[in-house]
Amino acid sequence: MHIVVHDTLSGVNPDQWNALVTANNPFMRYEFLHGLEASGCTTIDNGWEPCHIAIYAESDRQQLLGAMPCYIKSHSYGEYIFDWSWADAYHRNGMDYYPKLSSAVPFTPATGPRWLVADTTDDTITDALLETAKNLVKEKQLSSFHSLFLTPEQASKAKLEGFSQRSSSQFHWQNRGYSSFDDFLAQMTSKKRKNIKRERRRVHEQAVEYRWLTGDELNETAVTQMAGFYLRTIRYYGAQAYLNRAFFDYLAEHFNSQTLFLFAYYQDQPIAGGLYFCSDDTLYGRYWGALNNFHSVHFETCYYQAIDWCIRHNYQRFEAGAQGEHKLARGLEPNTTYSVHWMENPQFRSAIDEFLENEADHIKRYQGSLNSHSPFKREL
Repeated sequence: MHIVVHDTLSGVNPDQWNALVTANNPFMRYEFLHGLEASGCTTIDNGWEPCHIAIYAESDRQQLLGAMPCYIKSHSYGEYIFDWSWADAYHRNGMDYYPKLSSAVPFTPATGPRWLVADTTDDTITDALLETAKNLVKEKQLSSFHSLFLTPEQASKAKLEGFSQRSSSQFHWQNRGYSSFDDFLAQMTSKKRKNIKRERRRVHEQAVEYRWLTGDELNETAVTQMAGFYLRTIRYYGAQAYLNRAFFDYLAEHFNSQTLFLFAYYQDQPIAGGLYFCSDDTLYGRYWGALNNFHSVHFETCYYQAIDWCIRHNYQRFEAGAQGEHKLARGLEPNTTYSVHWMENPQFRSAIDEFLENEADHIKRYQGSLNSHSPFKREL
């Protein structure tokens, strides 16, 4: 077993990396992660220094056994697991929280594996990846290691290895064998069903039409339009632009089979757009933007069109991103997401464990309250 820490993903064989990806998860594929580096979105200058762990069978690197995308972070932006209070606690005690080591998909709060292994029945490689991460924290004098939005199975494994586990909440849509969008609506309470029908009707009455684009349809015009919608939303909310035009160009050229653009048209002109990605069974909504204030176009672009797409393509899950309690009324239900953490300082590790235990109880109560207001009919 030979362990290498790569300062760029270009040092890894793309086919070997992708052979480890399960369910065709788009965000763990080589093309997506490499695209972020190649376009300049994840660099040491913007606080995402690549530090990818790879385990090979031999020193000649001919056989990749396991991998974990990692970044040395000088901040917590673009992670969506908020640890600013932890950084403040370090600072108040005369210690540096940054830099830290994060195993995450940059700018993407989507559930998936955060380490890849050739043989999932053998814990040897997983143990080596996690141990290497902890060793990097020591060697590079970092404060901590964080693995974000990983699967429940990987979170449980890391917890058994002594990592602190953190719970968060997102709204996801589940396909319960719906045959059509109307079938989906039929499972909802009358009030919620009528509200969704009203919102969709308003979009139709404004003569707004939709079209999904993927593959070769992601031409220069489509890329320009989607990048424009993204930047418009960023400017409107005064947010940080994590992605740049070069990344959108990269997606169209190198990753168009798992990238989808959804456009809303009025009089043949695009007035809104949504950026989506897909695995073999899950659709992921990432960003959206609009030019004009058309009534209910936000809900149609970000939720209803995506749910309808999933039903028509027999997809089992739709993840619409972080936050948004308004998603509950649109048929997306609260789901627990997980991250794991390793604090090098034992005292802080103990304090954070206590904090996470209390936070987990709060998440359970919060989700219980949300479920009591479920938009779906109650089973008798």
